[in-house]
Parts: sequence; structure tokens; C-alpha cells
Amino acid sequence: MKLKIGNFARIGQVTVQTLRHYDELGLLKPSQVDVGSGYRYYTIDQLPRLHRILALKDLGFSLDQIARLLEDDLPFAELRGMLRMKQNELRSQVQEQLDRLERLEARLNLIEQENRPPNYEVILKRVEPLRVASVRRMIPSYWDEGPLWLDLFNQLQEAGIAVSAPCLTLYHSGEPEIDAEVCAPLPADLRSAGGLSIRTLPSVETMASTIHQGSYAGLANAYAALVKWIDANGYSLAGPDRALYLRLPVEYYRQDQNAITEMQVPISKE
Repeated sequence: MKLKIGNFARIGQVTVQTLRHYDELGLLKPSQVDVGSGYRYYTIDQLPRLHRILALKDLGFSLDQIARLLEDDLPFAELRGMLRMKQNELRSQVQEQLDRLERLEARLNLIEQENRPPNYEVILKRVEPLRVASVRRMIPSYWDEGPLWLDLFNQLQEAGIAVSAPCLTLYHSGEPEIDAEVCAPLPADLRSAGGLSIRTLPSVETMASTIHQGSYAGLANAYAALVKWIDANGYSLAGPDRALYLRLPVEYYRQDQNAITEMQVPISKE
């Protein structure tokens, strides 16, 4: 029993355009094509194959993947592997949505507590390894980093190394004893240069990040907002926090409102 494409589409509850697309991809070709008119005809025996295509599509497989799954000679191990891979992919997507829902609920709670929108937006990112030259010392306050930077840049100048990427500070411990490490990014293949202390900062899989625009005097507020977000979202600190100096001040650093600094904190969730 031959069915015109429109009738077959109606029985299969798909559009004519969908059937034409499946024909072009070789997923479901008509049983007959009229040479004169070009009309496509299908048979009711092709309905199970259409259902299989639609069932696999509902599971999230792409049409290219479905074409492979429909092959008669597909090894059973490969079939099972593709299904398990899709299963893991969907589980990951579900977890991402659950994590997003938790962040949304935490944001609502913070807004309700403070009765205003947040001053700082926090995002999660992955940070790649970074080769740096650094100077690390204990300092009495956050305003006493100047001598460390002067020492670092004098060493870089003596070694003939120019720095172009944003510099950063790692805080291995906070007040009352501040363990600060000022860092200047270097080419990834640079291994040694004079007496410079060179090392690679490790990658961070989950880094909480916020942006502060304004004088360095406001960095404490940005860091406090970041820590509050981390706690509200059920994360814990997992390494030294970083201050990445994206745009340096052009005036005295305590007063300049043009500076832009990214505050970063490695986090984890058990």
C-alpha cells in the first residue's frame, strides 16, 4: 500500500518538510519516487523506522548520530557505548541545571536579606596554568605591596623581560599576617632568567570571580561580596585568592576610580 508523503507524514505525526529532510540525509528514503512528477511514496512498513528515528531524536541524539545507530552492521558494543555516552551527557546537563537552580535560589535569598540587587556579580570560570615571575614576602598590610612590586620589576628589567599581560597578586594568607606574592606573567616556555623566581601557577577548575571598578580601597568590599556568595552557594575556599589588575590606576592608587581589578577565589564543593 503506497502512501503519499502527506498521508505518511500525518500518520507519523511529522511534517512533510521533516520527511524530505530525512530523505536528503538518507535516514528514511521513500519506497518509490514517481519519475514524472517527483512525488514521494512511502509504505506503512516504514513506520517502525520513522518511530525509531523519532525515539532516538527524543533521547537527544543528533541526526548524524542517529544515522550511525540505524546502521544494520553497527556492533552491539558500539551501540551500548553510544547510549551510555548519551546517558552521561544528559546526567551532566541535569546536574548543570540543578546547580543553576541552586545559584538562582541563593541569589534570591541574598536579595531578600539585603532588600537590594547585589553590588557585585559573581561568575564561575576555569583558569589555565600561568607561568609567572614572582616575589613573595610577609607584609603588615595590603597597602605595603609596593616594595614587592618594585623588587619584581627591577629584576625583570635587569633580565630584559617585558611584561604585557595583566599582573596579579596571590594572597596565601590574610590579616593579621599577610603572605603576599606579586606575580608578572611570562612566556610559557621561559624556564629561567637570572635570579628571578619563576614558577607555574596551577590551573583552577572552578574559580569564583567578580570585577571591582574603582580605587583599591574598595577591594575589601569586593572580596567580602565574593566570600558571601561562595558561602551562600555552598562552596568552600580551595586555595589562595588572587587580585588580577586588568586596568591600572593613572592617579594615586587609593583615589583613582578608573582602575579595574578582578578578584578570584578557587572554590570547591563536596
